[in-house]
Amino acid sequence: MTKTNTKFTRRQALYGLGGVSAFALLPACKQLGLDAGDGGEFAALEPDAALEKIGYDMLSHEPARATGLGVDTGEYAEWRGTFGTPGPEGRAQYAATLERLRDGARAYPKDDLTPDQLTSFEVVESAFDKALEGFALPYGDVAVGSWRNAPYVVIQNVGAYIDMPRFMGSSQPLSTAQDVDYYLSRLNEIPALLDGENERMQQARGMGVVPPDFLLDKAIAQMESSIASAKSGDLLTNDFAANVEKAGLPGDTSEDVDAIVGGPIAAALERQLEELKTQRAEADSDPGMWSQPQGEEYYSWATSASTTTDMTPDEIHEQGLEELAELQGQMDPILKEIGFTTGSVGERMQALSQDPRYKFAEGDPGREEIFNFIDDRIEWIKAQMPRAFNELVDPNMEVRRIPPNEEPGAPGAYGGAGSKDGSIPGRFWINLRTTDLHRKYDLADLTYHEAIPGHVWEGEYSNRLPLIRSILAFGAFSEGWALYGEQIADELGAYDDFKVGRLGYLQSLAFRACRLVVDTGLHSKRWSRDQARQFFVERNGSKFEEVVGEVDRYCSWPGQACSYKIGHSEIVRQRARAEAELGEAYDFKAFNTAVILGGNSPLDVVAKNVDRYIAGVQN
Repeated sequence: MTKTNTKFTRRQALYGLGGVSAFALLPACKQLGLDAGDGGEFAALEPDAALEKIGYDMLSHEPARATGLGVDTGEYAEWRGTFGTPGPEGRAQYAATLERLRDGARAYPKDDLTPDQLTSFEVVESAFDKALEGFALPYGDVAVGSWRNAPYVVIQNVGAYIDMPRFMGSSQPLSTAQDVDYYLSRLNEIPALLDGENERMQQARGMGVVPPDFLLDKAIAQMESSIASAKSGDLLTNDFAANVEKAGLPGDTSEDVDAIVGGPIAAALERQLEELKTQRAEADSDPGMWSQPQGEEYYSWATSASTTTDMTPDEIHEQGLEELAELQGQMDPILKEIGFTTGSVGERMQALSQDPRYKFAEGDPGREEIFNFIDDRIEWIKAQMPRAFNELVDPNMEVRRIPPNEEPGAPGAYGGAGSKDGSIPGRFWINLRTTDLHRKYDLADLTYHEAIPGHVWEGEYSNRLPLIRSILAFGAFSEGWALYGEQIADELGAYDDFKVGRLGYLQSLAFRACRLVVDTGLHSKRWSRDQARQFFVERNGSKFEEVVGEVDRYCSWPGQACSYKIGHSEIVRQRARAEAELGEAYDFKAFNTAVILGGNSPLDVVAKNVDRYIAGVQN
């Protein structure tokens, strides 16, 4: 079809800027809505307005995150056309804004705040304090109010080369002609984004920070695949065309997308590939942060950020060993009851995993079987939620396969809530590179963790809170809650008629206890990669195919794996405290509701929310 002159002129202008969006050339304050004043500006605002401003000022540095939340509308609509300032400059600007916002939140008058407002200000201070500690370190990415802190800017599961195709294909809106222009504007910024990463990679290498060789081998293979897809027109163009057609938009702009992706983006990817290969020539096989410059300091920060506690690596390691022994003590009698009587719990779980009764078919028939299984479990757990909560949500969600080109470096599954405005559904992403990753006795539990009552369910409640609370998420709570969601499903009878399924649930908890041991083993106790894998296989009975990617993930996301079980154990401890203090007045549904309505918070704030629940019942 013929394109209008207006659109053609705009695209010519975009190309004329050499792959940098016009938005990125504006002064930072004007471009992203920053207030040049200091933290004292908040004192004149009502509490909710102050929290709202903090949220938007933070998002000004992560406009793509605003898109994911569905809040880049109205006066913020222009954010849809930019990713913000890339590279070291963008990192420095972000840190300066966080310090200003943190100081403003700390200085805000709190005498007349409601408990919910006070909690929100406390959450802001805690999150930004911890993020600023991370920004003070000389290398790595800081996930502000999120979970993926990473010492390596680009590696097998970190980097724009992974994030951008997924974001542009599934989260970038394409419902109006203006959205097409925003899409192209952001697309033109991706080369600068990639080059900004490349500059930071080179700076880190200059400090002696080089990822282990086995991670680089994965990243190089994936980067080569991304480059091939970009040059062939398979990267983004097909998704773009399908989304434009679905939206019923006039015109054919796929050739514009193809030209940007196959030209400037592919060239920037090739520059990253060259840097990765340079790193590979200098790399060794040491998997842990102990081997990197300031690695001990980095890992101490990473574990504190992920657990929201001041636990040391040694303390985390010992807790993992203790909880693993306790959980396997519950698994042992079930295994004996179903006929697995000899060998360690790990060995017997290995034997169970080879039982053909619990395997899915190979290939596409098995993939379809897995999707049907998940749909059935979601339908069942949805029906049980009135038995577990006093206030319910109805998540808009979908189950999707992780894109095949991402599957080699991805976990078995992951999930999360959709956008704040409901336009983007919550998603349960399942890794199906091989159906042998999953078993019929562990897939139900995985569904409860990623979907309901886990990540998707919890995220729906967080989306009801003020914007800043929807932005700031803490792995110790979100992952701890998802494990607690598994426990809720068990307590609601998910495995009453399927004892082998309960083994899958207990093995899931034991797996997270193993993570405490393995993550600290790799990064603090100088474990080898093989030692970490074998701990999972021998002690937990994990499938080797599953833990290969798991262990490599811990190497690139130090500390993140510690968040799950630390968070779960603390929620369970708080529940035991509530039961002990309330006695007969304790109510299962009321406790669950109080915790989830308190929102995603550091664990010390969760304890304060439970304090308020207990006091409310007692009064």
